[in-house]
Amino acid sequence: MGKNPVSIGEENAAEEPLQTSSGYDGSLFNDGDERGHFAERSPRRETIVGAQTPAPKEAAEAHYHGHRERLRNRFREHGETALADYELLELLLFRLIPRRDTKPIAKALLERFGTLSGVLGAPPALLQEVKGIGEAVALDLKLIATVSQRMLKSELRNKQVLGSWSSVISYCHAAMAHENREQFRLLFLDKRNVLIADEIQGRGTVDHTPVYPREVVKRALELSATAIILVHNHPSGDPTPSRADIEMTKTIIDTARPLGITVHDHIIIGREGHASLKGLRLI
Repeated sequence: MGKNPVSIGEENAAEEPLQTSSGYDGSLFNDGDERGHFAERSPRRETIVGAQTPAPKEAAEAHYHGHRERLRNRFREHGETALADYELLELLLFRLIPRRDTKPIAKALLERFGTLSGVLGAPPALLQEVKGIGEAVALDLKLIATVSQRMLKSELRNKQVLGSWSSVISYCHAAMAHENREQFRLLFLDKRNVLIADEIQGRGTVDHTPVYPREVVKRALELSATAIILVHNHPSGDPTPSRADIEMTKTIIDTARPLGITVHDHIIIGREGHASLKGLRLI
């Protein structure tokens, strides 16, 4: 028997550091930078007595060296509350781009992608469209984003998901809000509502993902899950559920109920926030 998909749609619109022989401690506040150790050195001019003096280019670079130290000191002494978003991003870029003034790059990233979350969530190809961001830096930024997502996900481990709802939303938002295609994600829970698995069941286009209710239920049975939470994103940014979202959710509920599987909620993630079908009393 063929499987008929029910579609999610929207009606109204979604280097590892080089390590020297002396070692590298990885500190953000270390003035030296391991990437520059093997970089080509700027030429130096010697005085009559043989003393070395900085070339004009090096002297010109000195204007941001003091700024970097001041910014590090502010973060060291007062924490993130003493820094604007562009300064936090600039502080991060110090390590990724050691020999350039990173303030204009940080500001350009925020102008392009709107927020820190938007910067870290942006695809590498789009990050590289910002002047000063190459492939290596784009991948470094995505690595940081992935570590952040894993950290948020770890907050759900061995906890009752329904009692850690804000952690669920934070994780799903970090993982999906800035995706440029729809994703349909499933959170499988055991009888104590503890997370068993978190899986992406399907990927689609900017406004459509095919969803197979029987496959959703089949996977829940394979994992011995007794409950599931449905999650998908709207790349348009608006999390408002469409009629297709509601109908698809009801179909999955009706398919799962006879087999003792509860659908706790369907969460829609957008850049502007999230919507809960249960909270909206749509299921």
